[in-house]
Amino acid sequence: MKHYDYLIVGSGLFGSVFAHEAKWAGRSVLVIDKRPQIGGNVYTVDIEGIHVHKYGAHIFHTNLKHVWDYVNQFAVFNRFTNSPVANYHGELYSLPFNMYTFNKMWGVVTPEEAAAKIEEQRKATGITNPKNLEEQAISLVGTDIYEKLIKGYTEKQWGRPCTELPAFIIKRLPVRLTFDNNYFNALYQGIPVGGYTKMVENMLDGIEVQLNCDYLEHKEELDRLADKVIYTGPIDAYFHYDLGPLEYRSVRFETEVLDKPNFQGNAAVNYTDRETPWTRIIEHKWFEFGKDEQGNDLPKTVISREYSSEWKVGDEPYYPVNDEKNGILYKKYKALADKEEKVIFGGRLGEYKYYDMDAVIDSALRLAGKRFEN
Repeated sequence: MKHYDYLIVGSGLFGSVFAHEAKWAGRSVLVIDKRPQIGGNVYTVDIEGIHVHKYGAHIFHTNLKHVWDYVNQFAVFNRFTNSPVANYHGELYSLPFNMYTFNKMWGVVTPEEAAAKIEEQRKATGITNPKNLEEQAISLVGTDIYEKLIKGYTEKQWGRPCTELPAFIIKRLPVRLTFDNNYFNALYQGIPVGGYTKMVENMLDGIEVQLNCDYLEHKEELDRLADKVIYTGPIDAYFHYDLGPLEYRSVRFETEVLDKPNFQGNAAVNYTDRETPWTRIIEHKWFEFGKDEQGNDLPKTVISREYSSEWKVGDEPYYPVNDEKNGILYKKYKALADKEEKVIFGGRLGEYKYYDMDAVIDSALRLAGKRFEN
Protein backbone atom coordinates (compact mmCIF):
# COMPACT_ATOMS: atom_id res chain seq x y z
CA MET A 1 0.00 0.00 0.00
CA LYS A 2 1.13 3.53 -0.75
CA HIS A 3 2.52 5.44 2.21
CA TYR A 4 2.11 9.18 2.78
CA ASP A 5 3.76 11.82 4.89
CA TYR A 6 0.34 13.23 5.84
CA LEU A 7 -3.18 11.86 6.04
CA ILE A 8 -5.55 14.82 6.19
CA VAL A 9 -9.00 14.10 7.60
CA GLY A 10 -11.47 16.57 6.15
CA SER A 11 -11.39 18.64 2.95
CA GLY A 12 -12.71 21.87 4.44
CA LEU A 13 -10.63 25.01 4.48
CA PHE A 14 -8.22 23.92 7.21
CA GLY A 15 -7.50 20.54 5.64
CA SER A 16 -7.31 21.86 2.08
CA VAL A 17 -4.97 24.73 2.94
CA PHE A 18 -2.67 22.47 4.92
CA ALA A 19 -2.75 19.87 2.12
CA HIS A 20 -1.75 22.50 -0.44
CA GLU A 21 1.11 23.75 1.72
CA ALA A 22 2.33 20.21 2.43
CA LYS A 23 2.39 19.35 -1.27
CA TRP A 24 4.16 22.64 -2.02
CA ALA A 25 6.78 21.69 0.58
CA GLY A 26 7.35 18.39 -1.20
CA ARG A 27 5.42 16.15 1.19
CA SER A 28 3.16 13.33 0.03
CA VAL A 29 -0.47 13.85 1.04
CA LEU A 30 -3.77 11.93 1.09
CA VAL A 31 -6.95 13.87 1.86
CA ILE A 32 -10.04 11.93 2.94
CA ASP A 33 -13.58 13.13 3.62
CA LYS A 34 -16.65 11.26 4.81
CA ARG A 35 -18.89 13.41 2.62
CA PRO A 36 -19.31 12.71 -1.12
CA GLN A 37 -17.80 16.10 -2.00
CA ILE A 38 -14.88 18.34 -1.09
CA GLY A 39 -15.05 21.72 0.63
CA GLY A 40 -16.54 20.95 4.03
CA ASN A 41 -19.18 23.51 4.94
CA VAL A 42 -18.09 25.98 2.25
CA TYR A 43 -19.20 23.53 -0.46
CA THR A 44 -21.26 25.19 -3.19
CA VAL A 45 -23.42 23.37 -5.74
CA ASP A 46 -24.73 24.69 -9.06
CA ILE A 47 -28.55 24.85 -9.21
CA GLU A 48 -30.17 26.67 -12.13
CA GLY A 49 -26.87 28.43 -12.83
CA ILE A 50 -26.68 29.72 -9.25
CA HIS A 51 -23.89 28.72 -6.85
CA VAL A 52 -25.87 27.56 -3.82
CA HIS A 53 -24.16 27.56 -0.42
CA LYS A 54 -25.36 24.12 0.64
CA TYR A 55 -24.27 24.36 4.28
CA GLY A 56 -25.18 27.96 4.97
CA ALA A 57 -24.03 31.34 3.74
CA HIS A 58 -20.29 31.88 3.65
CA ILE A 59 -19.05 35.41 2.99
CA PHE A 60 -15.30 35.75 2.96
CA HIS A 61 -14.02 38.74 4.91
CA THR A 62 -10.69 39.49 6.53
CA ASN A 63 -8.31 42.18 7.74
CA LEU A 64 -5.37 39.81 7.24
CA LYS A 65 -3.64 40.80 4.00
CA HIS A 66 -1.58 37.61 3.84
CA VAL A 67 -4.78 35.52 4.03
CA TRP A 68 -6.48 37.65 1.37
CA ASP A 69 -3.45 37.31 -0.91
CA TYR A 70 -3.40 33.58 -0.25
CA VAL A 71 -7.02 32.87 -1.23
CA ASN A 72 -6.71 35.05 -4.31
CA GLN A 73 -4.25 32.50 -5.68
CA PHE A 74 -7.13 30.07 -6.03
CA ALA A 75 -10.09 32.26 -7.00
CA VAL A 76 -11.11 35.66 -8.26
CA PHE A 77 -13.33 37.32 -5.65
CA ASN A 78 -16.27 39.53 -6.54
CA ARG A 79 -17.12 42.75 -4.70
CA PHE A 80 -20.02 41.34 -2.64
CA THR A 81 -20.73 43.39 0.48
CA ASN A 82 -22.74 41.81 3.26
CA SER A 83 -25.73 44.04 4.06
CA PRO A 84 -28.37 41.83 5.69
CA VAL A 85 -31.91 42.98 6.49
CA ALA A 86 -33.87 42.23 9.66
CA ASN A 87 -37.55 41.34 9.38
CA TYR A 88 -39.55 41.74 12.58
CA HIS A 89 -43.21 40.86 11.96
CA GLY A 90 -42.97 42.53 8.54
CA GLU A 91 -41.05 45.59 9.71
CA LEU A 92 -37.72 45.81 7.85
CA TYR A 93 -34.58 47.16 9.51
CA SER A 94 -31.00 47.60 8.40
CA LEU A 95 -28.28 45.31 9.72
CA PRO A 96 -25.73 46.14 10.97
CA PHE A 97 -27.36 48.55 13.40
CA ASN A 98 -26.74 51.98 11.92
CA MET A 99 -28.48 55.29 11.38
CA TYR A 100 -31.06 53.69 9.06
CA THR A 101 -31.97 51.29 11.90
CA PHE A 102 -32.14 54.03 14.52
CA ASN A 103 -34.19 56.32 12.28
CA LYS A 104 -36.74 53.59 11.57
CA MET A 105 -36.90 52.50 15.22
CA TRP A 106 -37.05 55.90 16.92
CA GLY A 107 -37.38 58.58 14.24
CA VAL A 108 -34.03 60.07 15.21
CA VAL A 109 -32.11 61.87 12.48
CA THR A 110 -28.67 62.70 13.86
CA PRO A 111 -25.97 60.47 15.38
CA GLU A 112 -26.18 62.57 18.54
CA GLU A 113 -29.90 61.81 18.92
CA ALA A 114 -29.31 58.09 18.33
CA ALA A 115 -26.50 57.93 20.89
CA ALA A 116 -28.64 59.77 23.43
CA LYS A 117 -31.55 57.34 22.91
CA ILE A 118 -29.29 54.30 23.41
CA GLU A 119 -27.74 55.85 26.53
CA GLU A 120 -31.18 56.74 27.92
CA GLN A 121 -32.36 53.13 27.56
CA ARG A 122 -29.12 51.71 28.94
CA LYS A 123 -29.31 53.96 32.00
CA ALA A 124 -32.92 52.98 32.62
CA THR A 125 -31.81 49.34 33.07
CA GLY A 126 -28.96 50.23 35.44
CA ILE A 127 -26.51 48.00 33.54
CA THR A 128 -22.90 48.99 34.16
CA ASN A 129 -20.99 45.72 33.88
CA PRO A 130 -22.78 43.37 31.42
CA LYS A 131 -22.79 39.80 32.73
CA ASN A 132 -24.60 38.05 29.88
CA LEU A 133 -25.67 38.51 26.28
CA GLU A 134 -28.90 40.33 27.15
CA GLU A 135 -27.14 42.92 29.29
CA GLN A 136 -24.34 43.32 26.74
CA ALA A 137 -26.84 43.86 23.90
CA ILE A 138 -28.88 46.43 25.82
CA SER A 139 -25.72 48.32 26.75
CA LEU A 140 -24.76 48.41 23.05
CA VAL A 141 -28.06 49.33 21.38
CA GLY A 142 -30.75 49.90 24.01
CA THR A 143 -33.87 47.98 25.00
CA ASP A 144 -36.06 48.52 21.92
CA ILE A 145 -33.55 47.17 19.42
CA TYR A 146 -32.64 44.31 21.75
CA GLU A 147 -36.30 43.26 22.11
CA LYS A 148 -37.14 43.51 18.39
CA LEU A 149 -33.97 42.64 16.54
CA ILE A 150 -31.73 40.60 18.86
CA LYS A 151 -33.62 38.63 21.49
CA GLY A 152 -35.84 36.37 19.34
CA TYR A 153 -33.22 35.72 16.68
CA THR A 154 -30.48 34.92 19.20
CA GLU A 155 -32.67 32.59 21.26
CA LYS A 156 -33.69 30.71 18.10
CA GLN A 157 -30.06 30.55 16.99
CA TRP A 158 -28.66 29.23 20.28
CA GLY A 159 -31.71 27.53 21.82
CA ARG A 160 -31.08 29.25 25.15
CA PRO A 161 -32.35 32.40 26.88
CA CYS A 162 -30.13 35.42 26.23
CA THR A 163 -29.59 35.68 29.98
CA GLU A 164 -27.81 32.30 29.86
CA LEU A 165 -25.51 33.16 26.94
CA PRO A 166 -22.07 34.75 27.42
CA ALA A 167 -21.71 38.45 26.68
CA PHE A 168 -18.83 37.98 24.20
CA ILE A 169 -21.13 36.42 21.54
CA ILE A 170 -22.74 39.81 20.87
CA LYS A 171 -19.60 41.94 21.19
CA ARG A 172 -18.72 41.28 17.55
CA LEU A 173 -22.01 42.84 16.44
CA PRO A 174 -21.28 46.10 14.59
CA VAL A 175 -23.08 49.23 15.84
CA ARG A 176 -22.53 52.39 13.81
CA LEU A 177 -23.64 55.98 14.15
CA THR A 178 -23.26 56.30 10.36
CA PHE A 179 -25.24 55.18 7.31
CA ASP A 180 -22.72 52.44 6.46
CA ASN A 181 -24.60 49.24 5.53
CA ASN A 182 -21.49 47.03 5.36
CA TYR A 183 -21.92 44.41 8.08
CA PHE A 184 -18.24 43.54 8.36
CA ASN A 185 -15.45 45.80 9.58
CA ALA A 186 -13.03 44.18 7.14
CA LEU A 187 -10.59 45.57 4.61
CA TYR A 188 -11.22 42.67 2.23
CA GLN A 189 -14.55 41.03 1.42
CA GLY A 190 -16.14 39.01 -1.36
CA ILE A 191 -17.35 35.69 -2.72
CA PRO A 192 -15.26 33.48 -5.05
CA VAL A 193 -16.45 33.81 -8.64
CA GLY A 194 -17.45 30.28 -9.64
CA GLY A 195 -18.22 29.27 -6.05
CA TYR A 196 -16.19 27.97 -3.11
CA THR A 197 -16.05 24.42 -4.47
CA LYS A 198 -13.97 25.60 -7.43
CA MET A 199 -11.65 27.46 -5.06
CA VAL A 200 -11.09 24.32 -2.94
CA GLU A 201 -10.60 22.24 -6.10
CA ASN A 202 -7.78 24.59 -7.03
CA MET A 203 -6.24 24.24 -3.57
CA LEU A 204 -6.32 20.46 -3.90
CA ASP A 205 -5.05 20.37 -7.48
CA GLY A 206 -2.68 17.44 -7.91
CA ILE A 207 -3.48 16.02 -4.45
CA GLU A 208 -4.99 12.58 -3.96
CA VAL A 209 -8.49 12.76 -2.45
CA GLN A 210 -10.77 9.94 -1.29
CA LEU A 211 -14.42 10.81 -0.64
CA ASN A 212 -17.09 8.82 1.23
CA CYS A 213 -14.31 7.71 3.56
CA ASP A 214 -15.09 7.79 7.29
CA TYR A 215 -11.84 8.10 9.22
CA LEU A 216 -13.20 7.07 12.61
CA GLU A 217 -14.78 3.90 11.15
CA HIS A 218 -11.48 2.81 9.57
CA LYS A 219 -9.03 4.57 11.85
CA GLU A 220 -6.60 1.73 12.42
CA GLU A 221 -5.99 0.92 8.76
CA LEU A 222 -5.97 4.59 7.69
CA ASP A 223 -3.47 5.56 10.39
CA ARG A 224 -1.05 3.02 8.93
CA LEU A 225 -1.03 4.93 5.63
CA ALA A 226 0.81 7.99 6.92
CA ASP A 227 3.44 9.25 9.31
CA LYS A 228 1.19 12.06 10.59
CA VAL A 229 -2.56 12.67 10.70
CA ILE A 230 -4.18 16.12 10.50
CA TYR A 231 -7.62 15.64 12.03
CA THR A 232 -10.28 18.32 11.46
CA GLY A 233 -13.32 16.43 12.74
CA PRO A 234 -14.96 16.87 16.15
CA ILE A 235 -12.44 16.36 18.92
CA ASP A 236 -14.97 14.63 21.20
CA ALA A 237 -15.93 12.16 18.44
CA TYR A 238 -12.25 11.24 18.01
CA PHE A 239 -12.21 10.09 21.65
CA HIS A 240 -15.57 8.27 21.32
CA TYR A 241 -17.24 10.91 23.53
CA ASP A 242 -15.52 9.21 26.49
CA LEU A 243 -15.76 12.35 28.64
CA GLY A 244 -19.23 13.18 27.37
CA PRO A 245 -20.22 15.06 24.20
CA LEU A 246 -19.40 18.72 23.75
CA GLU A 247 -22.38 20.87 22.81
CA TYR A 248 -22.93 22.28 19.34
CA ARG A 249 -25.72 23.99 17.50
CA SER A 250 -26.84 22.35 14.29
CA VAL A 251 -28.66 23.89 11.32
CA ARG A 252 -31.28 22.41 9.01
CA PHE A 253 -31.81 23.88 5.54
CA GLU A 254 -34.95 23.86 3.40
CA THR A 255 -33.85 24.82 -0.11
CA GLU A 256 -36.23 25.43 -3.00
CA VAL A 257 -36.08 26.71 -6.56
CA LEU A 258 -38.63 29.44 -7.27
CA ASP A 259 -39.94 30.25 -10.73
CA LYS A 260 -39.32 33.97 -10.33
CA PRO A 261 -36.22 36.16 -10.77
CA ASN A 262 -36.31 37.78 -7.32
CA PHE A 263 -37.73 36.61 -3.99
CA GLN A 264 -36.45 39.08 -1.38
CA GLY A 265 -34.00 41.38 -3.18
CA ASN A 266 -31.14 40.62 -0.78
CA ALA A 267 -28.77 37.76 -0.05
CA ALA A 268 -29.78 37.47 3.63
CA VAL A 269 -32.92 38.42 5.54
CA ASN A 270 -32.92 37.60 9.27
CA TYR A 271 -36.29 36.87 10.89
CA THR A 272 -35.86 38.31 14.35
CA ASP A 273 -39.23 37.55 15.95
CA ARG A 274 -39.53 34.43 18.08
CA GLU A 275 -42.67 33.17 16.29
CA THR A 276 -41.14 32.63 12.82
CA PRO A 277 -39.55 29.17 13.01
CA TRP A 278 -36.59 29.88 10.72
CA THR A 279 -33.73 32.20 11.63
CA ARG A 280 -33.10 33.58 8.16
CA ILE A 281 -33.70 33.14 4.44
CA ILE A 282 -30.77 33.15 2.05
CA GLU A 283 -31.33 34.04 -1.61
CA HIS A 284 -28.18 32.65 -3.16
CA LYS A 285 -28.14 34.47 -6.49
CA TRP A 286 -27.47 37.82 -4.79
CA PHE A 287 -24.05 36.58 -3.66
CA GLU A 288 -23.07 36.88 -7.32
CA PHE A 289 -25.47 39.64 -8.33
CA GLY A 290 -27.92 37.29 -10.06
CA LYS A 291 -26.04 37.15 -13.37
CA ASP A 292 -24.92 34.13 -15.34
CA GLU A 293 -21.63 34.03 -17.26
CA GLN A 294 -23.21 35.61 -20.34
CA GLY A 295 -24.54 38.47 -18.23
CA ASN A 296 -28.21 37.56 -18.78
CA ASP A 297 -30.65 37.90 -15.92
CA LEU A 298 -31.46 34.49 -14.45
CA PRO A 299 -35.21 33.80 -14.62
CA LYS A 300 -35.27 31.64 -11.47
CA THR A 301 -33.98 31.99 -7.94
CA VAL A 302 -32.95 29.60 -5.16
CA ILE A 303 -33.73 30.25 -1.50
CA SER A 304 -32.79 28.40 1.69
CA ARG A 305 -34.63 28.71 4.99
CA GLU A 306 -32.36 28.03 7.95
CA TYR A 307 -33.61 26.36 11.13
CA SER A 308 -31.34 26.22 14.14
CA SER A 309 -31.50 23.14 16.37
CA GLU A 310 -29.82 21.50 19.31
CA TRP A 311 -27.16 19.08 18.18
CA LYS A 312 -27.17 15.39 19.06
CA VAL A 313 -24.69 12.66 18.15
CA GLY A 314 -25.23 11.83 14.48
CA ASP A 315 -26.22 15.38 13.49
CA GLU A 316 -23.91 17.76 11.66
CA PRO A 317 -22.17 20.02 14.21
CA TYR A 318 -22.04 23.66 13.08
CA TYR A 319 -21.43 26.06 15.96
CA PRO A 320 -19.49 25.15 19.11
CA VAL A 321 -21.33 26.39 22.21
CA ASN A 322 -18.36 28.18 23.75
CA ASP A 323 -19.74 28.70 27.25
CA GLU A 324 -17.94 27.98 30.52
CA LYS A 325 -19.21 24.41 30.93
CA ASN A 326 -18.12 23.35 27.44
CA GLY A 327 -14.85 25.23 27.82
CA ILE A 328 -13.97 23.10 30.83
CA LEU A 329 -14.86 19.88 28.99
CA TYR A 330 -12.91 20.93 25.90
CA LYS A 331 -9.78 21.49 28.01
CA LYS A 332 -10.03 17.88 29.16
CA TYR A 333 -10.30 16.66 25.58
CA LYS A 334 -7.43 18.96 24.59
CA ALA A 335 -5.26 17.35 27.27
CA LEU A 336 -5.99 13.94 25.71
CA ALA A 337 -5.31 15.32 22.22
CA ASP A 338 -1.92 16.67 23.29
CA LYS A 339 -0.88 13.13 24.22
CA GLU A 340 -1.58 11.82 20.69
CA GLU A 341 1.87 11.60 19.15
CA LYS A 342 0.74 10.98 15.58
CA VAL A 343 -2.36 13.18 15.34
CA ILE A 344 -2.62 16.97 15.09
CA PHE A 345 -6.04 18.51 15.73
CA GLY A 346 -7.09 21.60 13.79
CA GLY A 347 -10.00 23.65 12.51
CA ARG A 348 -13.38 24.63 13.91
CA LEU A 349 -14.32 21.16 15.16
CA GLY A 350 -10.84 19.87 15.98
CA GLU A 351 -10.20 22.90 18.18
CA TYR A 352 -13.84 23.42 19.25
CA LYS A 353 -13.64 27.07 18.27
CA TYR A 354 -16.01 29.54 16.62
CA TYR A 355 -13.70 30.31 13.68
CA ASP A 356 -14.34 32.71 10.81
CA MET A 357 -13.01 31.44 7.49
CA ASP A 358 -9.99 33.73 7.46
CA ALA A 359 -9.00 32.58 10.96
CA VAL A 360 -9.25 28.92 9.87
CA ILE A 361 -6.95 29.62 6.93
CA ASP A 362 -4.53 31.60 9.07
CA SER A 363 -4.42 28.77 11.62
CA ALA A 364 -3.68 26.19 8.89
CA LEU A 365 -0.97 28.40 7.41
CA ARG A 366 0.65 28.86 10.83
CA LEU A 367 0.66 25.11 11.41
CA ALA A 368 2.16 24.54 7.97
CA GLY A 369 4.76 27.25 8.64
CA LYS A 370 5.88 25.48 11.81
CA ARG A 371 6.13 22.10 10.14
CA PHE A 372 7.66 23.13 6.81
CA GLU A 373 9.76 26.16 7.75
CA ASN A 374 12.93 24.29 6.78
